[in-house]
Amino acid sequence: MSSFWGHLKTITTHKNRVMKYCFRVGLYRQGLLHDMSKYSPVEFLTGVKYFQGNRSPNEMERLERGYSAAWLHHKGRNRHHLEYWIDYAPELEYKMGGMEMPVNYVVEMFCDRVAACQIYQKERYTDASPWEYYARSLDHYILHPKTQALLEKLLRMLRDEGEERTLSYIRREVLHRKPKGNDSGV
Repeated sequence: MSSFWGHLKTITTHKNRVMKYCFRVGLYRQGLLHDMSKYSPVEFLTGVKYFQGNRSPNEMERLERGYSAAWLHHKGRNRHHLEYWIDYAPELEYKMGGMEMPVNYVVEMFCDRVAACQIYQKERYTDASPWEYYARSLDHYILHPKTQALLEKLLRMLRDEGEERTLSYIRREVLHRKPKGNDSGV
């Protein structure tokens, strides 16, 4: 398979999986619009050039160029990335800090991490995979404490209680959305 078709298939499959998870928790607009910037020239052409199929092409661009123009473009346009929310923090004497993310974007970030692990790990994926990936990178994340607490709670819940219970918890308790259909028991 060519890198063009391979990359197109990867990002579209990822987008569709995130959309499925967002729909299941009631984030319909975010599900539809998730990662649309990946189809823009700066992101898509980089993805084609550095496509490998088992990890982000941005990592290879970063190794070759010393930075990833595609990633800088992506994180600046997609609010579900923690990096979008990094700013000068008055409470930290204007050092860089993580701003508190709106809950709906934390949930989309959770869905994004699950789908990305499924895409790249394929048959090796388990419900523990997103937590393990997160834990390996925790030392360099800049997150607001409330954002970090919610994300970690959801990733641990997925690991320990599974997908169905976690998505139900997100829909009912985190986003306070009513379940689909008639919930009256009639």
